[in-house]
Order: sequence, then structure tokens, then C-alpha cells
Amino acid sequence: MEADAYNNKCNNTRDDKSSDKCDDTCDTEYPDTEYRMLEADEISRELFRNFERHQVVEDCWRRENGEWVIRKDPFTDQWSEEDYAFLVTCLQRTVRTGGVLFAAFADRQLKGFVSVEPELFGKNREYMDLSSLHVSEELRGRGIGRKLLYLAADWAKKQGAGKLYLSTHSAVETQAFYRAMGCREAMEYHRGHVEAEPYDIQMELELSAVVNNN
Repeated sequence: MEADAYNNKCNNTRDDKSSDKCDDTCDTEYPDTEYRMLEADEISRELFRNFERHQVVEDCWRRENGEWVIRKDPFTDQWSEEDYAFLVTCLQRTVRTGGVLFAAFADRQLKGFVSVEPELFGKNREYMDLSSLHVSEELRGRGIGRKLLYLAADWAKKQGAGKLYLSTHSAVETQAFYRAMGCREAMEYHRGHVEAEPYDIQMELELSAVVNNN
């Protein structure tokens, strides 16, 4: 499989399906959470044994006639064993090819993670692809997603990127989080992401505007 096709398939499995909800608990981070960069040999199915992907979605943003509107589109997102196996392969590849994976641990159990791919792309080669950002169901809304996004942004900035590119879930609560973090609709669309997930909202985060107070 060619590299671009492989990356698009990976992103189709793990493209920011869940993160923090930006509610009134966003300013209170879950206590005793450890954040660190992972090596490829640390990434296995066992790492995700206590991670809960489950997300119930009711309302989503949809573009209709050039305008963004909220529509009822109820469904439940959950990962199968096959999805987890493919996730492990993708994350290992991200790290081995020069990208990064940051993880959040609570009580020594993985409860959140974010990955960034190593390549710069776009007309001005200023984008880096934030290929996944997920928080375990029971700890969403506790500041973990926010901290992980800050870590990803700081890493990408040090690699010379000007923006993070995010193909994001259209669920209303997920979009509220990204908007609160300063993300906006992308100025350039990544064709591979659009083709892989046509209902995702393509976003970008200007790294010069990110202030990490943690």
C-alpha cells in the first residue's frame, strides 16, 4: 500500500472522533494525570485495555447550501477489536516515521492520547496533521483533551509547522471543544481526509496563537 493511501486509511480509523467536552469542568484538570511521549515499542493492544472509546452522538453540524446547520443524526461510536489492532499499527507507524504520540495516564492507565504526523504539507508547507485526539469516555470534560492538544501544538511548532490540520468529528459537543481551543475551518482542505471522512469538519489551529499556561 502506498504511503498516502495508508495514511488516509489510518486517519479514517482515528480522526479525532472524541475529545473533551468544553463544559464547566474544562478548567479543572483531572488530578494526578501524567503526560508523556510514547515510544513505538510501548504501543500495544494492552495499552488501551482500560480506554473507553464509547461516544453517543445526537446532533451534528452539516453543511447545506453553503451554510453550517445542526441536524439530528443519532449514532454510537465504538471501536471493535479490529479497530484497536489497526489503531496500534497506525500509531506505531506514526512514531517510527518521525511523528509523535503523547499519552495521558490516570492511575497508571491510558486515558487519552494525541498523535501528529511528521510531514509538512499544504501550499506553503505550513501544516502538520493532528491525526488523532481521543479521551476515554469517563474522563471527558476534565481538561485532558485540552492539555494533549497543547502538547501536540508545542511539538509541531518546534518542528517548523505554522498550523495543525484536524479532520474533526462533526458532533456538536466535539465542535464546541475545538472552537473553544481556537480551531477554525481550514483555509486549505486535505483531499485525502475529505474523501475518507466526508462528514468530518476540516479545521486548522494557528500555532502562533496557542498559549499553553500549563
